[in-house]
Amino acid sequence: MASTRADQVAELLWELKRAAKLAKYSTIARRAGFSAGANGKAMETCLRTVRRDWPHLQWWRAVSDSGLMAKGSEQAQKLEEAGIALKSANDKAVALATPDELLMIWEPAAEAVAAK
Repeated sequence: MASTRADQVAELLWELKRAAKLAKYSTIARRAGFSAGANGKAMETCLRTVRRDWPHLQWWRAVSDSGLMAKGSEQAQKLEEAGIALKSANDKAVALATPDELLMIWEPAAEAVAAK
């Protein structure tokens, strides 16, 4: 059974798919109401659950806060298949070529705006 965090992350991944956007771990986690954890470990755990319980969701739309991923990794392959350009970051890693155009920016929740 999926966790509440994984449920929330799954909903946000669905939004990302519909918008054809990506989002950083910390952005997704904050939107879902938790911390991404040290080096994104909490998000990685959620993404493993999402991949297991909702294999149709595009888990690869969640990218590490650094934007780096291993060259030839499954995520890098999925991003390239979706037409998202990557650039070499070093011998072992690639990064998003144009992250500003690709990253989702959610408007603040109405409650947060009203509280201010």
